[in-house]
Amino acid sequence: MTARSALATKADRRRRLVPYALLAPGILWLLVFYVVPMFRLAITSLQEGSLEQGYEFTGNFDSYASVFTTYLPQLRNSLMFAFGATVIGLLIAYPLAYAIAFYTSRWKSLFLLLIIVPLLVPFLLRTLAWRVILADQGVVVTALKTIGLLPENGRLLSTGWAILAGLVYNYLAFMALPIYVSLDKIEPSLLEAANDLYATPWTAFRKVTLPMSMPGVISGTLLTFIPAAGDYVNVELLGNRNWTMMGNVIQSKFLVIIDYPAAAAISFTLMAIIVTMVVLYVRKVGTEELLT
Repeated sequence: MTARSALATKADRRRRLVPYALLAPGILWLLVFYVVPMFRLAITSLQEGSLEQGYEFTGNFDSYASVFTTYLPQLRNSLMFAFGATVIGLLIAYPLAYAIAFYTSRWKSLFLLLIIVPLLVPFLLRTLAWRVILADQGVVVTALKTIGLLPENGRLLSTGWAILAGLVYNYLAFMALPIYVSLDKIEPSLLEAANDLYATPWTAFRKVTLPMSMPGVISGTLLTFIPAAGDYVNVELLGNRNWTMMGNVIQSKFLVIIDYPAAAAISFTLMAIIVTMVVLYVRKVGTEELLT
């Protein structure tokens, strides 16, 4: 082997190592802040004991079963609110993203900024603002009573509707932005071709626009459903104990009751349920590249 070929071989080896070197910081971050904590959480979920006496690994699976017995109402509330927030968010976000992508060329940046600006406000403050908006003497409740949609003694705060409104508002940007990105990538020539082939606006939307925007729809629904299912702030500030979600149970187990094994087991069970639903959903709608 000549010196030149040896140098070429070394350079080729270094070139092949470049992708791994670039991935190393991200992989290290995931290992330290995700894999290791998840492993510790899995160990904790199978322990027994107390904070005062200490915890001992016993392989106890009783806490996992409690999700489907003791905390079944909270699990139902979590999935119900997450699903409702996702559907309502989609119904609001898709027309909004569609209008920005196709009808506001001059003001596109402004409208996108208006969607992003609420994210600059802390999540807690955004949720507290809804306590003012939905207050019993507030403008919204007064208007609904005036037009007869709410009885005189009715209220919105501390109800399921308030929780749903808070979830939709807090996660609306995560729904709208991915949809906008997908819609903005659609070439106008494709819609012009559909018109040239005598397709009606509805047919062009159903055959061209909607299928091409599905990656954004799926991404948006996942970015909304997953965090909404584990949310506990909106229930604490806008709801009441009748609408407790799994996030509230986990928060109470970790920080109030100090039952770490139960909290860890409930967290893992909720995560497994959500992951299963996400995989089935993505495969059902046919955009499997999101799983790869």
